[in-house]
Amino acid sequence: MGSGRYPGLAVDLGKLRHNIDMVKRACDDNGVEIAGVIKGCTGLTECARQFAEAGCRFIASSRLEQLEHLRENGIATPLMMIRVPMLSEAADVVRITDISLNSEIEVLRALNEEAGKQDRKHQVILMADLGDLREGFWDREEITEAALITERELQNLELAGVGTNLGCYGAVAATAEKLNELVACAEDIESRIGRKLEFISGGATSSLPRILEGDLPPRINMLRLGEGILLAADLQELWGYDMSFLHKDVFTLRAEVIEVKDKPSHPVGEIMFDAFGNRPVYEDRGIRKRALIAVGKVDYAFCEDLVPADKGVVVLGASSDHTILDIQDAERDIKVGDILEFRPHYSNLVYLSSSPNVEIVYI
Repeated sequence: MGSGRYPGLAVDLGKLRHNIDMVKRACDDNGVEIAGVIKGCTGLTECARQFAEAGCRFIASSRLEQLEHLRENGIATPLMMIRVPMLSEAADVVRITDISLNSEIEVLRALNEEAGKQDRKHQVILMADLGDLREGFWDREEITEAALITERELQNLELAGVGTNLGCYGAVAATAEKLNELVACAEDIESRIGRKLEFISGGATSSLPRILEGDLPPRINMLRLGEGILLAADLQELWGYDMSFLHKDVFTLRAEVIEVKDKPSHPVGEIMFDAFGNRPVYEDRGIRKRALIAVGKVDYAFCEDLVPADKGVVVLGASSDHTILDIQDAERDIKVGDILEFRPHYSNLVYLSSSPNVEIVYI
C-alpha cells in the first residue's frame, strides 16, 4: 500500500495490534471497556480496523468526518464522538455516531429532536469538569439536573453514563481521588434517576496509570485511549512508567536527504525573524556537517519532537518544507538520496497522518 514516495509515514499494523491487545488485556482485567481513539492518526481506516478487530467497545474521534469515513469503509464497531458537539452538527452526530459526550442542555435537546426525526436512539455521556477546566459541567447540581432532564424528558436519548477529562488542558493528574469524585457524581445521579448508569468514563491515556498502579476506582469502567496505544510514549517519557511491553515505533516518518554540506553552525549576518515570526537563538559550534531532508513544519509541525533513528543525528530546526540536521557525529555516512527515519510524537503524528504531501504506507 503506497508508492514509496517521500516523505512517507510507515504504519506497522502488527505492532499496533500488539499494543491494542496488551492494553486491552490490562483493561479487561480491571473491568474497563476501551473506546479506541483514532484522532491522533487522523482516523486512518486500517488503524481503526485494528481496534475493531481487537474487540474494543467503541471507536472514537473528535471529528465527525473521520467517523463517517470509517462507517463508509465498513467499520461496524459503535462510534463515539468525544468532542462535545456543536449545536449546528446535531443532525450529523445522530446520523453518524452511536454515542457522544455532552455538557450543554441545549445541545442535548437538539440531539433528542434529531434522533426523533431519524427514528434513532442516541446514547449520551454527561461530562463532569473535575478541575482540568476544559469541557464539562462544573456545578454538581447542574449535571444532576441535566441527567434528570435527559432521563425523563428526552425520550430519544439514552443516558448511558458520566465521564470526565483530565490532563489535556489544565494538566490536572488523574489521581484515584479525582476519579472517585467522578464516581460520587455518578452515584448521586443514579440515586436521583433510580437506576445504574452503564458507563463511568474515567478519562484518557492520562488515566492509564491507575490501571498500572492498581488503584483505579472499581466503578470506573471505560477509558478513552489513543496516544497510550498508538505511540506509547507519554507515560514513559513524561511520567516515568515502564511501558516496555508496548511498541514505540508503530509509526515511522521516512524522509529523503536532499543536501549534505559542511556549514557554519551559526547563521552569518544580522539575526531577525524566521519564517514563522520567531527570533531564534543559535549555538556557535564552528563548521559542522549538515543535511537537509525534504519534509518540514507544514508536514509535522514541531521538529523538536522528532526522534531520529540514526544515532548521532540531531534535529537542529526546520522551515515550512525543510528540516535541518547536524550529522557530524552520525554513525553512518549519510549521503544525498539516503532515507532517514524518525519516530514521531503525538504532536507530529496528527499532522503527518493528515498531510496530503505524506505518503501513508502500511507494513
